Amino acid sequence: MSILLCFQELASALMHVKLHFFVQTFTLVFFPIAIWLLLKVLALTAINEWLLRGLQTVACMPPPVSSAVILTKAVGGNEAAAIFNSAFGSFLGIVFTPFLLLVFLGSSSSVPFSSIFSQLFMTVVVPLIVGQVCRRFLRECLDRRKPPFGTVSSVVLLMIIYTTFCDTFSNPNIELDHLSLLIVIFIIFSIQLSFMALIFFMSTRKSSGFTSADSVAIMFCATHKSLTLGIPMLKIVFEGYEHLSLISVPLLIYHPAQILLGSILLPSIKTWMSGRQKTLTPI
Repeated sequence: MSILLCFQELASALMHVKLHFFVQTFTLVFFPIAIWLLLKVLALTAINEWLLRGLQTVACMPPPVSSAVILTKAVGGNEAAAIFNSAFGSFLGIVFTPFLLLVFLGSSSSVPFSSIFSQLFMTVVVPLIVGQVCRRFLRECLDRRKPPFGTVSSVVLLMIIYTTFCDTFSNPNIELDHLSLLIVIFIIFSIQLSFMALIFFMSTRKSSGFTSADSVAIMFCATHKSLTLGIPMLKIVFEGYEHLSLISVPLLIYHPAQILLGSILLPSIKTWMSGRQKTLTPI
């Protein structure tokens, strides 16, 4: 995706401080607090306690470095802003996520910054640099041949969903209360839909100062959570914890759910984007 993203777009996205502040504040401040308040109510029910704690860990996670960007690009949103916020949010998560887990769950541990930074560097920075270099040398060829990047993005989405579901449910050692699991799945989808609707309402107001492309990037980046960073962090923070598998389940569900929900909403968002652009285009 970085091949088609020009340097000017990245530079422009970098200067969009208001958008970045909105996304990161929603992700790392509002999201954890809102879920903490919700869990105060859900704790009065018969839902498995460790699955509920798992929901809190989901809320503390940073945004992913792939799914939000792919979905934003698929509907013609602000891809540069999505890339920046996904990468920047992941770096912030290295510091803030363990702190949030300590605050809300009372568990702490040291985070191997070197391994996480190296992973982020390989998954975000290196592809971005390679894309910019390739763009410089292949720009004319890409403009002439017009490769099917949209189809490639769809295939990548499908593979992410498939592999994540396989990793989630292939472990025979995870013993789950089926009723609690079904309720948690419903809660996860409800949380995502509610937060996406809230962000859509807030970012599309005239006073917000955001374009329709910005709103799409904000909606995906602020509501998506990282599985690739989240699982290693949970294994470190809750090392030796007998309920680690149950605590991890909501995150394992949230990741494919956010991609599935985003994919389902793509046509509606595309239609809204087209209508918004026609409205703003002078006759």
